[in-house]
Amino acid sequence: MEFRPLKSKVNAISEEECLQLLREEKRGVLSVLGDGGYPYATPMNHYYHDEDGFLYFHCGRSGHRIDALERDDRVSFCCYSAAPPADGGWAMRVKSVVAFGRMEVIDDRGLVCDIAARMCRKFTDDESFIEREIERSADATLLMRFRIEHISGKQVTED
Repeated sequence: MEFRPLKSKVNAISEEECLQLLREEKRGVLSVLGDGGYPYATPMNHYYHDEDGFLYFHCGRSGHRIDALERDDRVSFCCYSAAPPADGGWAMRVKSVVAFGRMEVIDDRGLVCDIAARMCRKFTDDESFIEREIERSADATLLMRFRIEHISGKQVTED
């Protein structure tokens, strides 16, 4: 599949800037092909793994998202960062990234625990909390591994 290029190249950010946004931001919106062909988009925490280049998400063992992925593994993910307006103005400076790719569901407790810990560290450095949460929920958790096929991003100032 050939993906559409960014329409306004003057606002484009580099692939490295896109990946940096994925590393730094805590949440985005994951979209799957849901029931009846309708898009199903949900806010999700994510983790970009530099060593393998995959985006990771975690979820429960059943539900709309898992059903959709069993039918079609194509997904998109969007995240953005907004800087506060400069000098008391109203105009936001926004960087956004959209990634397209394929999602694989992983049921491997060791990998679930490893990635969940890495993801948690984006929110807290309280290792005892992270260990308790993983122990409490790891058996009920699946890992979703997103292989990025296309990524693009832009920076826009809303003035």
